[in-house]
Amino acid sequence: MLLTLRMNITRIYALVLRYLYLYPRSIPRILDVIFWPIVDILIWGFLTAYLAQFKTNNVSFAHILLGAIIFWDFVLRAQQSVSISFLEEVWERNLLNLFVTPITLADFILATVFVGLARIFLIGATLYIASLVFFQFNLFSFGILLIPLVVNLFFFGWILGLIATSILLRFGQSAQVLAFALTTLIQPFMAVFYPVSVLPKFLQYIALSIPATHVFEGMRTVVIKGIVPLDHLVIATLLNFIWLTISLLIFVKMFEYVRNEGKLLKLTD
Repeated sequence: MLLTLRMNITRIYALVLRYLYLYPRSIPRILDVIFWPIVDILIWGFLTAYLAQFKTNNVSFAHILLGAIIFWDFVLRAQQSVSISFLEEVWERNLLNLFVTPITLADFILATVFVGLARIFLIGATLYIASLVFFQFNLFSFGILLIPLVVNLFFFGWILGLIATSILLRFGQSAQVLAFALTTLIQPFMAVFYPVSVLPKFLQYIALSIPATHVFEGMRTVVIKGIVPLDHLVIATLLNFIWLTISLLIFVKMFEYVRNEGKLLKLTD
């Protein structure tokens, strides 16, 4: 396992360039980074603007929902940046070629992190401009808390991407729907658009074990109370480290299983 996790900055840089070079010449990738986030913000934003007419207190319902939509997109796109990068290698029948080179799992994993960061930056800029132009919502109204909140969301999305990729390794292309749907499957437990307190008691324990839940709870605390949610940030960070450790162990074990069983080539079938 230790040999598998060795890394090389040159190989990581090469992988990052490989994935980034694909974007300017790929309409689907451009749509994923710019068009679909704008569609999300417009659909939900107009709904938010309508529902905001019925607010009965000084709390900005529009800010709560728009913030949740933007943060949700961060999680979703971060997860997809990992699992779809892996799937593209499968679709192009390039997976075996990739791993017969000196590239290690650590190189591949870190490359997806950097590509994911680039995607999040572009998506974040798109969502910020769209929400500011159409709904006069300034994402930076969260202040300096924006950075740790988004970082925690990004890493949780990236962790989910590793888990989805592990399942793809084990079950092949038949499980590729998880590359697009895993984050959505657990969305009800993440308390994206409502507080944890509205869930049944037994589901609250599940929700509170998810790092992103504490980020969304913290976001609502900032908007409603205007105070720093340090407790939620600390818990989200600690949970992310736990989830990261588990996801890396699963990913490495699944990769070693596929390699030892000679199933790496069959993933492309």
